[in-house]
Amino acid sequence: MLQSKLFTKTRKEAPKDEVSKNAQLLIRAGYIHKEMAGVYSLLPLGLRVMNKIGNIIRHEMNVIGGEEIFLTVLQDKNLWEKTDRWSDEKVDLWFKTKLKNNTELGLGFTHEEQLTALMCDYVRSWRNLPVYTYQIQTKFRNEIRAKSGIMRGREFLMKDLYSFSKDNESHAEFYEKAKQAYVNIFNRVGIGEKTYITHASGGTFSKYSHEFQTVTIAGEDAIHICEKCHIAVNAEIKGEALACPICTNKDLKQEKSIEVGNIFNLGTRFSEALDLTYQDENGDKKVVVMGSYGIGLGRVMGTIVEVFADEAGIVWPEEIAPFKVHLVSIGNDKVDVKKYTDILYQKFLDKQVEVLYDDRDVRPGEKFADSDLIGIPWRVVISEKLIAEKTVELKNRKTGDVKKVSEKELLNLLTSQ
Repeated sequence: MLQSKLFTKTRKEAPKDEVSKNAQLLIRAGYIHKEMAGVYSLLPLGLRVMNKIGNIIRHEMNVIGGEEIFLTVLQDKNLWEKTDRWSDEKVDLWFKTKLKNNTELGLGFTHEEQLTALMCDYVRSWRNLPVYTYQIQTKFRNEIRAKSGIMRGREFLMKDLYSFSKDNESHAEFYEKAKQAYVNIFNRVGIGEKTYITHASGGTFSKYSHEFQTVTIAGEDAIHICEKCHIAVNAEIKGEALACPICTNKDLKQEKSIEVGNIFNLGTRFSEALDLTYQDENGDKKVVVMGSYGIGLGRVMGTIVEVFADEAGIVWPEEIAPFKVHLVSIGNDKVDVKKYTDILYQKFLDKQVEVLYDDRDVRPGEKFADSDLIGIPWRVVISEKLIAEKTVELKNRKTGDVKKVSEKELLNLLTSQ
């Protein structure tokens, strides 16, 4: 992509009312646009990152047998009354609206009710189980505070998977597969080392659930970490579990963290309320056992910015960066520089390397500052002097290392990864 063709531009300052680092940097670098508190639009660069996060999640969900669906945002009040979650006194996150005939509807903040009711039409026998369905879809939550940028929004993308099993044993088997899939996801997006499987409260569903908490000073939660086992306990239940659940270590380290994913045992809470049952092998009527598994895509994206950003800007892990290479030409007014950079740009494209080509007619200092702010993993600089030396300048955004290499070395390095 030619940077001159991007309609978005970088900014020196973020909106004065934006207090979170992730949103400040994402706005300044041209990834998102703030519509109002807690509501952000994705711009071209931001959509590329979000799609890559989504594709990683899709792959890992498909590996464990997930089937992708896409449910409606509008929610039937009658379903939610059956599970006692329609009243604002019980759930204070609702955005509600009315049809012209005064029928009340809600904008979905989660989808247990709708999907459980849907499954009543498809699950009749033990032969129909298990079922694992997931979606990546917009959710709406009427958050009182929305000051954490894209890590806590009122409108956001979420992957929610729901499992339907015939008994607790088969549910537990899938639950462990889902847990490992989440570990794979967070490793692939680059935050695996800083993300801990965290024992947390199960709410009304079970005694405990599992969260995936990423250590960052911007976190809203507090966790107690066992470094030996790379797991943690949420501070809200530490009084019950003073030791590591795995090795019984009591020397736990407290850190601030942000929840990037969670998995819950739902048991039969929703299947009983909505009459989701099946006939087992003996012809007996049984209630389906359910689980819920969520990841907020925007929360993952914002957390990555919070964890890796430096004073100059964003630092993207390579697998989710909008582009792999930022190609920067210095002296586009010189024919040799433009010709050489155009040819190198085409060579990258021919080798299917994703590249953002800064072909703008602006000062070198502005190009370098924008490159650091945008945070693409590799910066390649072309100038008249470098052409004369038969080299290019290569910078690793993560480490800051800069070196001169030949074009052959450059292409070998960036196409072999």
